Amino acid sequence: MKIKQMDMLTGKLGEKLLLFALPLAVTGILQQLFNAADVAVVGRYVNKEAMAAVGSNAPVVGLMVNLFMGIALGANVVISRCLGAGENVSAGKTVHTSILVALTGGLIMTAVGELVAEPLLNFMGVPDSILPMSLMYLRVYMTGMPVIFLYNFESAIFRSKGDTSTPLICLVVSGIVNVILNIFFVKVCHMAASGVALATVIANTLSSGMMFVMLLRRKDEIKVRFSELRIDPAILREILRIGVPAGLQDCVFSISNICVQSAVNSLGTDIIAASSAAFNIEIFAYYIINSFGQACTTFTSQNSGAGKYDRCRKVLRISFLQALAASLACIVVFMLPSRYILLIFNSDPAVIHYGVIRISTIVGFEGINAIIEIFSGALRGHGLSSGPAAMTLIGVCGTRFLWVFTVFRLFRSFGWLMAVYPVSWLVTSAALVIYYMAKRKTIYSENPAGH
Repeated sequence: MKIKQMDMLTGKLGEKLLLFALPLAVTGILQQLFNAADVAVVGRYVNKEAMAAVGSNAPVVGLMVNLFMGIALGANVVISRCLGAGENVSAGKTVHTSILVALTGGLIMTAVGELVAEPLLNFMGVPDSILPMSLMYLRVYMTGMPVIFLYNFESAIFRSKGDTSTPLICLVVSGIVNVILNIFFVKVCHMAASGVALATVIANTLSSGMMFVMLLRRKDEIKVRFSELRIDPAILREILRIGVPAGLQDCVFSISNICVQSAVNSLGTDIIAASSAAFNIEIFAYYIINSFGQACTTFTSQNSGAGKYDRCRKVLRISFLQALAASLACIVVFMLPSRYILLIFNSDPAVIHYGVIRISTIVGFEGINAIIEIFSGALRGHGLSSGPAAMTLIGVCGTRFLWVFTVFRLFRSFGWLMAVYPVSWLVTSAALVIYYMAKRKTIYSENPAGH
């Protein structure tokens, strides 16, 4: 395969940010399609109870995956900064450290996931009627954590060179395999929820394996060599310094979503199934907006490493405008025809009704979430990761917990529960903008890392 990479330090930013972000958006959407295919297959070929069983795991899976996706972002920032500063040896050490961190972390998360699976589902209030299927799905899914983490770290490595196409190509191949295996395990092997989980694990193994082979065959700074696979303590500390707060910030979303999901679970199977189906549509809009945040992080990292601070400011402005435009496009593509898209998952009128409520409430306000993604991305690109994490902890987690235990108890309806999303985004985005304005002098000083 011809190696594709992008010069982030020169040239027109608008076009390059868009070319960088779009494959990222499609990659995120395809990753989510793994889960969407799980939900659609069991919803169509088994029953809505199996569909609810798969969907009830979404916040749990997100919690465990998001932590290491954040750490992978830390690797992306460190590699990009090294490349921008011309420190190719350090970039290579970061690549090899990242590979081992992904595999080790994935194995640890598999073990932890297997231990906490049942208590966590019980804590979330998953109904007894679907608990056995939910538990089986989660335990099978957790066995694939090492390859899921490896794929995300490998993607971060490719992105640091401006290559977002290679992860996308690998995901397209594995996504096709995933859909085929879903149908095979459910229709032929009669495995229901456990079958679609197994299909997802196999597909993730394929995509991460393909990318690893490509890294072995590269001839540049990010080439992987077995003889150099070791963890550099100093580089690991820098990855964790940036990545852990970023991962915790994403985990805060997942923790708060577990709280919201527990409230959803208290409203019955129809609403659980509807929420599951709607989530697998609305999340596409999130990945589109998030892709511009990741583009902002990577471009900012390289230009910060090269000392091009004026260009960093332009990255923030342009990526923000592009994210806002994308949020409007999401309303047209996902919100307006949501009733018809939901039919892909289930034709039950109650499922469609409540699914439309969730999509309209969340996708309609993604423009507010764009503020969070872009300003967090810019701050992370400069090495300031703890601040956005703290703002998100207070704004998202605090608001959602407070809402569930106050407003939802007073107005016990699905619509009032879903309103927590735009409200929490509004609080968090305001806090992040204020934080960024306060840190501007530090960000654009002679020390671009913000130490």
